[in-house]
Amino acid sequence: MRSRLVWALVALNALLLATLVGQWLRPTAAVAQMPRASDYLMIPGTVQASPNDLVYIIDEANGLLSARFFDGQQFQDMGPPIDLSRLINPDRRGRGR
Repeated sequence: MRSRLVWALVALNALLLATLVGQWLRPTAAVAQMPRASDYLMIPGTVQASPNDLVYIIDEANGLLSARFFDGQQFQDMGPPIDLSRLINPDRRGRGR
């Protein structure tokens, strides 16, 4: 009876040791909970009609181009974002916008 109990404890310890070693050998990977945020490309620039400098912002994930300028107190949008897919891939009739 005692030898069976000892072998059962040895088997249990071996199982626990294998589980512990398995945790160390498994590669750790970071997994995000939400989809990846957009990638933005920001390009500084100027406009001849304005004394302020601009920042052109390209949203690569959504394919949008926008521009903002700083008027000394806050950032101002130049207008609504432009859909780059309409500019790059015009429809079959040859019209861009």
